[in-house]
Amino acid sequence: MSATRGERSGPFRVGDRVQLTGPKGRMHTVTLEPGKVFHSHKGVIAHDDLIGLPDGSVVANQVGVEYLALRPLLSDFVMSMPRGAAIVYPKDAAQILAQADIFPGAVVVEAGVGSGALSLWLLRAIGDEGRLHSFERREEFADVARGNVGTFHGEVPANWSITLGDLADTLPDVVGEASVDRVVLDMLAPWECLDAVSDALKPGGVVLCYVATATQLSRVAEAIRATGGYTEPVANETMVRGWHVQGLAVRPDHRMIAHTGFLITARRLAPDTILPELKRRPSKTDFSDEDVEAWTPGALGERSVSDKSLRKRVRAAGAAAELARDPGADDAG
Repeated sequence: MSATRGERSGPFRVGDRVQLTGPKGRMHTVTLEPGKVFHSHKGVIAHDDLIGLPDGSVVANQVGVEYLALRPLLSDFVMSMPRGAAIVYPKDAAQILAQADIFPGAVVVEAGVGSGALSLWLLRAIGDEGRLHSFERREEFADVARGNVGTFHGEVPANWSITLGDLADTLPDVVGEASVDRVVLDMLAPWECLDAVSDALKPGGVVLCYVATATQLSRVAEAIRATGGYTEPVANETMVRGWHVQGLAVRPDHRMIAHTGFLITARRLAPDTILPELKRRPSKTDFSDEDVEAWTPGALGERSVSDKSLRKRVRAAGAAAELARDPGADDAG
């Protein structure tokens, strides 16, 4: 049986995903199956030699090259899984969980689902008692996400659903008014969904938008303010710089994970509440609709994936999910 959410420790089992790290730091991920072998240009390792070993063991191939064997962390998995759309990186996912205050048992709405990376983090945070409603406009992306989540969990979690279509149109059919604790929007134009989101959020609930550009950030901030139904939005970005630490050689890494996106959050006010006016120093903040359109043109541009490449990724995600459900399926074929 493959490892489920409650079985991420102990000896390696059939169906477990194992990350093998070679002497030069290169990583390979395998799904353990009896009788199978892992091949590399440095030799082979039998899966049977890994099954039953404790997590964190070192195993040698037939020519004596050693590999460190560990169950991959969620951050390892999302960085290597098949992608239909760009993923939310672990540094941003961690901040989303913190800034949106995703808690066990929460009812969370997510749009769009992309490749399922953020869905995995949200599902872990809400636990078995929570509920995640994901929305995605493209069926191919939804298929990739289902495959990736199914691969990681061994099955598609019962407390997760994906609805195809625009959030603004479909959200009222899925959740009731004032029934959602948190909303996370990862899309090109989150301001288009604010009316539906405002109806769904409970008073005190959090809306968080993940946007890539400063123009999107400006437009969504002004749209949130214009509703009159939220606290003053707060925006930030996260950058991660690693350090080289070896003996007395302690210095920043030459490369860092810099800008990937902006996070902007606000909390839903109670009905008919008027937010106290903030005292600010005078500034040139007046603008017209024409100014907004000039600053944030409607055609924001979207990096697309070719249909051929997307079909390949859908097949890869589906095959991995099927193997996670039934490790013996490959032999049966």
